[in-house]
Amino acid sequence: MEGGDCPVRRWEDLDSDILVKILQSFDPFELTSGLGQVCLCVANCLNLSCGNILTLIFHYNLYVSDNQLTYTAERCRRLKRLVMPAWNRINEIAICRAIRLWEDLESLTMPNIEDDLPYVMEEIGRSCKNFAELKIMGPCDMVFSSTLVAFLPNLKVVSVRCTVLSKPALVIILEGLNFLEVLNLSHCLITEDPPPAPTKILTKLDDSILEKASRLREFITCMSDSCIMCQRTRDDEGRAQVV
Repeated sequence: MEGGDCPVRRWEDLDSDILVKILQSFDPFELTSGLGQVCLCVANCLNLSCGNILTLIFHYNLYVSDNQLTYTAERCRRLKRLVMPAWNRINEIAICRAIRLWEDLESLTMPNIEDDLPYVMEEIGRSCKNFAELKIMGPCDMVFSSTLVAFLPNLKVVSVRCTVLSKPALVIILEGLNFLEVLNLSHCLITEDPPPAPTKILTKLDDSILEKASRLREFITCMSDSCIMCQRTRDDEGRAQVV
């Protein structure tokens, strides 16, 4: 407090351990929305990272709004890794605005957003020159694969675990991403042909796929009948979500 003969205590003089304890008592929603509006001092407190946050991991059940995403992006401009499974309440404009602020972004975990996908991938390719790693939570069809090749040709790591993936979509990834080093297809439901063709699930990858993947540093697969995660993917028809 200020006044009288009492010494003035300022936020910047607060011990960092105490500050961490204060911030840990609030959930991400409060930290990115309500708290910053309580008073200027708390808002300044949120800025003590000085833009040095490099990784943001949002909970799967946290549905971030446009304003919350913008608020966060403006205060984390040096972000390198973003894990954001739920984009249900964010529109194309807000996503692209945030991406433009994250010029250092290298890794993204995201859902398959069919309607806004081309715009988002194009913005990442234009704004994030060091972007190299993409993890998809949801089906990876031929449109998705073609979009990656068109806008993110320099990808080094792609993960499409626990989802549905057609063989033609896989071929597009293997042939089109020339700088790809790691491809993770663990527990995927791989089909012979894309919809609307009748679903024929592959029990193993054929030689043509293995030959195309032989150039990779790591090609991770699991299609075992005894694997619990593979069983879950088949039971859920590729709707299982794993970060």
